[in-house]
Amino acid sequence: MGSDDSVTHWIEDFRRGDQFAAQALWERYFQRLVHLARQRLPARVRRAADEEDVALSAFKSFCRGLAAGRFPKLADRDDLWRLLVVITGHKAIHLVRDQRRQKRGGDVQDDNGRGMVSLSQIVGQEPTPEFAAQVAEELRQLLDRLGNEELCSVAIWKMEGYTNEEIAGRLKCATRTVERKLFLIRRVLEDGEVTG
Repeated sequence: MGSDDSVTHWIEDFRRGDQFAAQALWERYFQRLVHLARQRLPARVRRAADEEDVALSAFKSFCRGLAAGRFPKLADRDDLWRLLVVITGHKAIHLVRDQRRQKRGGDVQDDNGRGMVSLSQIVGQEPTPEFAAQVAEELRQLLDRLGNEELCSVAIWKMEGYTNEEIAGRLKCATRTVERKLFLIRRVLEDGEVTG
């Protein structure tokens, strides 16, 4: 069985609940995820948290999502690696955000001393153009489900790493209003429910 076939087989086995397949995927990808997290996290953040924590959290999220049936188009090792890159990027963003919150409004800088680290800096150039197009299309479909331009803006700003307070400033509203909008966004995206 070739390398591609093994990963494809493990993905399908894990979908059916085989924990040995999850272990095989873990052994195959964990060190790559650690390396990716090390590259994506600013040095200043790495001093406070271990890139292994990011990799572990990313793999755990992947396992939960696959077990819950959230990745129906996941078919082979290329799909899996692209998905893991994105999840790891999001985990790195959350770590940067959390570090920023701990500093009570302080700015987390990248390795060059510039301001807040963006999604593109953390995720980097790993995904192919085809994958980027697929992600963009899926994002467009999710935003279309919101059916409201302001909710779309809030969702995009949140994905870009803005705090609730920063979003409230952009909208000229209370932070609690942003929190309610985020709750509605999560509900629509998770449940497909659109309510007033």
